[in-house]
Amino acid sequence: MVVSVRSWVANEGGKHLVLILWLGANTWLFLRTFLIYSTGQQYYYLYKMLGLGLCISRASASVLNLNCSLVLLPMCRSLVTYLRGTRTVSSRKTRRLLDKSKTFHVACGVSICIFSVLHVSAHLANVVNFSVSFTDDLPALNVARYRGEDPRLIILTTVPGITGVLLVLILFLMFTASSYCVRVSNYEIFWYTHNLFIVFYIILMVHMVGGALKYQTNIEAHPPGCLRANQSSPERQGEELEQGEDEERTCREEARFQPHYPQTWLWVSGPLCLYCAERFYRYIRSSDPVTIVTVIRHPCDVIEVRMLKRDFKARPGQYIVLNCPGVSSFENHPFTLTTCPTEKKETFGIHLRVVGDWTERFTELLLPEPGMESEILPMVQQRRYPKLYVDGPFGSPSEEVFNYEVSLCVAGGIGVTPFACVLHALLDGWMGFRLRRLYFVWVCRELQSFYWFAELLCALHHKLWQENRPDYLNLKLYVSQTDTLQSMSEEKYSPLSSRLQVGRPRWKLLFDEIGKTNKHKRVGVFCCGPKGISRTLRRLCNSDRYAGTTFEFNKESFS
Repeated sequence: MVVSVRSWVANEGGKHLVLILWLGANTWLFLRTFLIYSTGQQYYYLYKMLGLGLCISRASASVLNLNCSLVLLPMCRSLVTYLRGTRTVSSRKTRRLLDKSKTFHVACGVSICIFSVLHVSAHLANVVNFSVSFTDDLPALNVARYRGEDPRLIILTTVPGITGVLLVLILFLMFTASSYCVRVSNYEIFWYTHNLFIVFYIILMVHMVGGALKYQTNIEAHPPGCLRANQSSPERQGEELEQGEDEERTCREEARFQPHYPQTWLWVSGPLCLYCAERFYRYIRSSDPVTIVTVIRHPCDVIEVRMLKRDFKARPGQYIVLNCPGVSSFENHPFTLTTCPTEKKETFGIHLRVVGDWTERFTELLLPEPGMESEILPMVQQRRYPKLYVDGPFGSPSEEVFNYEVSLCVAGGIGVTPFACVLHALLDGWMGFRLRRLYFVWVCRELQSFYWFAELLCALHHKLWQENRPDYLNLKLYVSQTDTLQSMSEEKYSPLSSRLQVGRPRWKLLFDEIGKTNKHKRVGVFCCGPKGISRTLRRLCNSDRYAGTTFEFNKESFS
């Protein structure tokens, strides 16, 4: 499939520009620090003792300082949401870049891991060189106490060594627990290990206190490589001959050394304070528990929770983070809003699929005695509900659905939740947006899944017909599992039965249809579903099959 330059720039250009700038900053910082330590006169003796290990360890440390500061910024969710919702960020391209904040966070995290390996490897070589190159001429420069000291002893008896070992262990736990397989199989492990970042930054601040690497302070009185008055060793004499008589210099005093002033805190303190302030603001905002109004059991292990919170405001497409102390006081889980508060209705709601330990325990608290069999129609149960805290709302790519004249929303299974809120907004008569035509494609394995929002889709269908706008919503439903295929035989669901198809969507034909009917327009494509669908849609959005029509790809992703 041939890639269109215009479409690629629209979808990938901004992201790759930021990537190039970030890589350029890392490269420049690495090379600059490398050259300073390899050619700087104040590091002459240290470089002579440690060699390239000194340059690599310090250069990688500079890159680590940069990324340890940047990695926190994308996780300031309230700040990112504020920027998305203000007129300060009026460009849609800029808002779409903000939606990539999680990707940038992951990139910084991977960079931290890579350069940590480089940093540790270089310092292991440095410790060995300290032990091997110990000399009585420069005892103040050497971390080793005597020649041939065990490098392991040096590591375990110095502040940089002990803190370095702890940092490596914490980083290893955070990195391995962040893998996709761990997050899917046991999200709790990912959550708890990732919160070790607090300990990580505390130890990082202490890491440089020991002052293992030192620089020369009296270069004028003791030019690097000068000949001391009492020096007559063969090595020194050989160096004198190479330098020549004109370059011969005499030391007026002994070389003096002192450790560098710790600089890590200069890099990290700003973003860390900003992150802590943002978390404190979120803690205050979410300190009051919400009132759970209703819990509804839907087919296919889906639970709907409707809540009420004072002064809670949200926009369609946003998500919230739930904390239920009855399940876990420390775990927080994101869920997309399926209904937003309006002037007529102050409640808001979510739909969650019971998958994993947290959702299972949460469902048991909400519905301690579920029915033996799931009903096709929702079953409402009234009871005393557990205490629940809500943090948010936070911005997501689905907020941009209303900012295009034409939008295509593609959902896979429970991925329909961000678009359900969009449909609710249309049903409630939201005004003041650009959207003039909405294509909505929903793919599910089981037919019963469509009953989650069947009444919403039918109500919106009837409303558009009454307003003489039947073409405003182009609805396509696909059921992929045909083993026990049924039909939505209920008469009130007849608008959905006529739009229900068996199998999977033919994406190329769908894009051809949208491209022909919306020439010379920018079509927003929004996806929340399996990776297979997402990859296919991304390729089609970047292709050059649709002359004059630009498809801008937006993928839902929680941070």
